Amino acid sequence: MKITVVTETPIVETPHKLDVRKLYDNDSAQVMHITLQPGEALKPHITPVDVFFYILEGTPDVTVGDEKIQVNADSLVESPKNIVHFLTNNSTAVARILVVKAPKPATQKKLL
Repeated sequence: MKITVVTETPIVETPHKLDVRKLYDNDSAQVMHITLQPGEALKPHITPVDVFFYILEGTPDVTVGDEKIQVNADSLVESPKNIVHFLTNNSTAVARILVVKAPKPATQKKLL
């Protein structure tokens, strides 16, 4: 059994310059953990595979295409491949999000 502890997983370097940690990386899927401090945001980007966001903590604004919604913890948001999406923490509390990409992207995301 393999157990991955978020706080013991190193932060990966991304163009977003945020606390992003790779928890799972397999051909079938990739799982990232993102911590957004108040005022932080992912840059708008397009991913070549389907993505879903599971909000673990906080109430970040999730934008998928032209829709922007403040999402509560214990909610899952789907983002189809090739659609602009990003997350923004406009609250005063930390937001933690689990991001799952399936299958694992063969090419890099496209920042806008």
